[in-house]
Amino acid sequence: MAMVHAQIVSTLNQLQCRSNFNLHHVSEFMLPHSKEPLYLHHQGQLSTLVIRPAFEVFASELTGIDGVHGQYEYYHNAQMTRFPTRQHKGISETHYGLAFTFDNEHALSEFLTRLIKIVQG
Repeated sequence: MAMVHAQIVSTLNQLQCRSNFNLHHVSEFMLPHSKEPLYLHHQGQLSTLVIRPAFEVFASELTGIDGVHGQYEYYHNAQMTRFPTRQHKGISETHYGLAFTFDNEHALSEFLTRLIKIVQG
């Protein structure tokens, strides 16, 4: 069973991710001690964490973590303003990224720890 929105927000806060805004079911966070954005899209109680598409080369490493599930297709949302844009279904380009869901707090914590190491080089 996937983590609910409140659990993900709590884990992000515990790991010192900074919250920037919450707008139209999308919350922007920054990884601790960096300016790397993450977006949390919540629909009902379930949530999806979205990272920049530049991390696609690390997708298999990130989804190899037990309890982490990556979505096959890119996730598109106009509110993810720090991400690049591309043509999707509409007339104009929209922001996109890689979406993940998590089974538990340990999976999310391990995912973020690995992502921080990737960002830091």
